[in-house]
Formats: sequence, structure tokens, C-alpha cells
Amino acid sequence: QVQLVESGGGLVQAGDSLRLSCAASGRTFNNIAMGWFRQAPGKVREFVAGVSWSGRSTYYADSVKGRFTISRDNAKNTVYLQMNSLKPEDTAVYYCAAGGRIGGRYPDEYDYWGQGTQVTVSS
Repeated sequence: QVQLVESGGGLVQAGDSLRLSCAASGRTFNNIAMGWFRQAPGKVREFVAGVSWSGRSTYYADSVKGRFTISRDNAKNTVYLQMNSLKPEDTAVYYCAAGGRIGGRYPDEYDYWGQGTQVTVSS
């Protein structure tokens, strides 16, 4: 089992930055891929970013490429999502996920999910 706890969400203005954190516990963190997904009201959950178990490979949705950066600190059992140049359309609940080895874009690749943290970007 893996427990995931997200933090760092909040209300910001367009153009601001936020850094989300996801602390993992319960099993070895450094051999499992991590990902971030988001879900806006009335929309399906969508992939945002993923990082492989080693940290050497990262993947991004086209909508956040160049603005968001995913990283992991295996010593702290934590994965981060640095979000810059935020836009109102980034408003959503952001979920951390763990599973597999790749960090891909499909929810089925992940076995464990956090409770989510709200990010609201005002215009």
C-alpha cells in the first residue's frame, strides 16, 4: 500500500506560480512511477505530468508543457509539480498518483491516488 498526501494548492491570479507537493508513505518510493492528474468541474480527470521511477523520464500534457515541471526527491519520498504562468483554465483539483514504472498518461497505469488539492486561478 502507498499513502499519498498532496499539499500546496490555493487561490492565485493568472500568471502566478504554485508548487504542489505529494508525500508518499507505506512502501519503497524510489521504484514506483508518479504522476499528477487534474479534474475540473464537469470534466473528466486528465493527465498533467508523470515521472518515471528513476526520475530520468518525464512526460507532460501539451497544455502544460513549458509551464509545469514535475520532479521527485526520493530521499524525501516526495514528488513536486512546479506550476508557472498559471491560467484560469488550470483551475482544478489536482491529484497525485503512484504506480507502474513509467509515469504515463493513462489513469489505469496508477494504483494509488491521493485525495487531491484545489488549485484556483483567477483572471
